[in-house]
Amino acid sequence: MVNLKVNYDEYIPLRDIVFKTLREAIITGDLKPGERLMEIKLANELGVSRTPVREAIRKLELEGLVIMTARKGAEVAPINEKDLREVLEIRKSLESLACQLACKNVTQDDLTGFEQLNQAIAEAVENENIEEITRQDVLFHEAIYSITKNDRLVHMLHQLKEHIFRYRFEYIKDMKNKAAIVEEHKKITTAIASKNAKAACREIERHIEVQEKYILNTLIKEKK
Repeated sequence: MVNLKVNYDEYIPLRDIVFKTLREAIITGDLKPGERLMEIKLANELGVSRTPVREAIRKLELEGLVIMTARKGAEVAPINEKDLREVLEIRKSLESLACQLACKNVTQDDLTGFEQLNQAIAEAVENENIEEITRQDVLFHEAIYSITKNDRLVHMLHQLKEHIFRYRFEYIKDMKNKAAIVEEHKKITTAIASKNAKAACREIERHIEVQEKYILNTLIKEKK
């Protein structure tokens, strides 16, 4: 079991703190796919009773990050080809629509924000800070969502957020040319700035397809 980092806050219920701690450990890979989540061991490590751990595991199961098996109990859900294809297929369609709407609504302030976020990613790449690259990449995409003016679309994308983050982190962690993310974002920004919806959709779809291809190749190699 890894040493879990817990950030206690007197204003946040303990069960939510445990949930957030375990979820972060899963999506960053500190808790590996297939790793068993034993309530007593987790409770001892986190310094809490079994109740908030049990509640957190149930919430993680609902999010698809944990699976329950008859013999082993709770374990971290695997990253498999079927789940990856399904999640990224949905993401590609939704983000393509988001780019179309962004082209209609984008302002100069929005474009400045895109550039600042991409600069932050470039700095994180230079510092080889995987978690910061991933965090800033999330913020870049969420900046596109925010200018769609479509609350239901944003809600649907946020429902996929944890699964997307998990795949995104694995992709960024293992990719050799991390600076490619910056260049791909520049192309997306340029298309949105010119209000070219067709080009924006093409660039965002390519961006996601590169991730899918890279992670699938990694999964295939792990099976051999």
